[in-house]
Amino acid sequence: MDDSLQPTEPDDAREPESVFLGRQPILDRSGALHAYELLFRDSPDNRAPVHDDVQATAHVVARTVGEIGVSAVLGDYRGYVNMNRALLFDDIVHIMPPDRFVLEVLETVTFDAALFRRCSQLRDAGFQLALDDVVKLDDTLLAALPYVDTVKIDFLATDQKALPALAAEVKRRGKALVAEKVETHEHFQRARDLGFDYFQGYFFARPQVLATRRPSASRVALMRLLSLLADDPAMRSLEAELKRNPEVVVQLLRVANSSAFGLSRHVSSLRDAIAAIGTRQITRWTQLLLYADGRGLPWRSDPLVQLVGTRARFMELAARVLRPSDDSFADSAFMTGIFSLVHVVLDMPAAEALTRLSLSEAIREAIVDGRGPLGVLLRISQAADRGDIPEVDASLADAAFARLTPAVLAKLQVDAATWFAAHRLE
Repeated sequence: MDDSLQPTEPDDAREPESVFLGRQPILDRSGALHAYELLFRDSPDNRAPVHDDVQATAHVVARTVGEIGVSAVLGDYRGYVNMNRALLFDDIVHIMPPDRFVLEVLETVTFDAALFRRCSQLRDAGFQLALDDVVKLDDTLLAALPYVDTVKIDFLATDQKALPALAAEVKRRGKALVAEKVETHEHFQRARDLGFDYFQGYFFARPQVLATRRPSASRVALMRLLSLLADDPAMRSLEAELKRNPEVVVQLLRVANSSAFGLSRHVSSLRDAIAAIGTRQITRWTQLLLYADGRGLPWRSDPLVQLVGTRARFMELAARVLRPSDDSFADSAFMTGIFSLVHVVLDMPAAEALTRLSLSEAIREAIVDGRGPLGVLLRISQAADRGDIPEVDASLADAAFARLTPAVLAKLQVDAATWFAAHRLE
């Protein structure tokens, strides 16, 4: 596991810019890891009050898919995520790769024909569904069983005398059984004897709290992006809007790289990413970020976002000076600038951070090794950022970069800063 994702202890001091996610293992009958339940956490403390089911689940999904990453959170296992009725019907559910998530239907959900139809649609899409916190065998449970794959039984709250009949009926219907809130060896042994398939509770492990740095996205910027998406924007307009929000681009690339999309080629431009994800998925993700973002009103400038946004624009403009008719090279230059600092956001080495994003080899080599024309442009940009004139001059020694005279570079710096300032939200 990455150092930035190590389980934390409750008394660890964490800066507010971190995001947190809880996960509790679900084990099989042999004691091997089967899955994780993913839990809302808002601090290193191993607990979190949930006042809004929709917002809590939005946070969990945003942090798993976009901020920390599915592979870092789940490894090769599935994640159980709590879903209320509104979320089950929301398109946002499709941001989650269906082969990696189990939708855990909360006990507060009202079952009716519409919900059963929706459950069937979700299962047809590849999701598994589970009933959460079942405590008794009743008509509601029996009606819901055909539409789910798994039943989680609250081992503490269920009448122990009624437990054998409840477990036997669920097993008879061909559903997997999870015993949750297993707190003693006696609980575990009894659940095994009753035929439970999986087990979860403090007897095995308390939830771990994972932490990583929070990528900030402005609610105002997200709303502006949603407004643009609602009008079926042209590729150029959408590309321009996303370029104004580098932190959103980083997260979109992580979504594109999830197993829900299965990219067949590496992304070398923002346009590639938009085409891979599609405007509908971008809309879903933007909506999820809007749900999950409880900060940022008014929007406060992030120095890291300022730096990466200005750098990306500078590199794009420089690329156009070098190759005026090569839009692909300009796009790749912009993407190189955007992701040149992604390792800072993810708090890990650049080479490791870039393995999580499906970027072209030219961009990866430029960032990690400083190789190729994009690598030269990146070095020029970095040197310009710190005012290192000798390094700029050394980078310009190659005749291929002769057009980037000191006067041109100075103008590009001003133009890049002006471009970012013009689109920065206060």
